Amino acid sequence: MKVFHLAVIRPQDRETAQPPTVILAAASKLDSFSMFSRGSAEEVMKFFAATVAERTAVGQRQVVTENEYVAHVIRRHQQLAVVAVTDKEYPEMVAMELATKVAREFEDRFSEAQIARATAPLPFEPVTTYLASYQDPQQANTILRVQKELEDTKAVLHQTMEGLLDRNERLDMLVDKSTHLSTQSKAFLKTAKKTNSCCIVM
Repeated sequence: MKVFHLAVIRPQDRETAQPPTVILAAASKLDSFSMFSRGSAEEVMKFFAATVAERTAVGQRQVVTENEYVAHVIRRHQQLAVVAVTDKEYPEMVAMELATKVAREFEDRFSEAQIARATAPLPFEPVTTYLASYQDPQQANTILRVQKELEDTKAVLHQTMEGLLDRNERLDMLVDKSTHLSTQSKAFLKTAKKTNSCCIVM
């Protein structure tokens, strides 16, 4: 799972084509590409991000897939869109969270007038920081991290019962040998096992 490109964009108005689209801040992580193709890959990412931003309506969030790349875009207002370009495996929820955080922080730092006057990228270092910190979606997103921890715990709990039994030992043999279970409890366990085994649908 990777975030390849993160961009803050002032999209041009599609009807008037004015003012022109400006990439206000951008960062790329293209180490999965060969050294010789990184320049071209970065140009493609910028083009993809700008095109998607221009075609996203104000107030809209959307996800656009092109081959193996996915653009997650948020168009905050007429002058501001944030696009995160990821691979197909990257969780949409986390990519949208990333775009939202970047948009909020950018709006806190720059006024609408500064954004409107910009003709070149503005000094916004957090775009690089966020790109790096969101490479692992489970670390970046608390919900995913907790969900993974629960799945790990569940796996451990399932393995624990199997791990308690020796290789040739079966639970019903342990029940028969047990001195802690009454005859009634042993009969109950055997009946429950028979009942459950007859209901398995394959």
